[in-house]
Amino acid sequence: MADSHPNNLDPRPKRRRDEESPYEIYSAGINTAHPRFYLFFKGCDGIKRWMEIDRALFDAFNEFELDDLSFFNEVDRHYEQSEVTEATLNRRAATPQEPVEETVFQRVEVDKLHRAIAKLPEKQRRRLVLYYFGEFTYEQIAEMEGCTKRAVKFSVDIALKNLKEIF
Repeated sequence: MADSHPNNLDPRPKRRRDEESPYEIYSAGINTAHPRFYLFFKGCDGIKRWMEIDRALFDAFNEFELDDLSFFNEVDRHYEQSEVTEATLNRRAATPQEPVEETVFQRVEVDKLHRAIAKLPEKQRRRLVLYYFGEFTYEQIAEMEGCTKRAVKFSVDIALKNLKEIF
């Protein structure tokens, strides 16, 4: 063991590790004739220390890290599959479903609108429905009813004014 850390450590693949793990392993000169292996750990005094270890011990620690990683992945898959609730499925959906309150509110508003439209005089109601829901133009509605475009526009405008008063 030495006071200074070894230089030129080999890059290691970044692995997810247990937060409680007290050690880290590193190698130096892995592609040379004399590779070196190190174990880093925190001592009881909280100071980070290192020591050189042999290949067999390095391989054992490496195998343990891989087993630990495999366990983490298995736990994650278990959580992924066990947390299938309406809320998690809704978050994963391509187009999330609207909340029930929003759906109910929209239906109430649509019902109010239909009741208000039903209160309009027949001619205004018919022209309003053809224009907004039937997607006809003023000219097309005028041609259907045998009147002028201006008369249809006037009826639709008056119908909208009446709906605003009802609401």
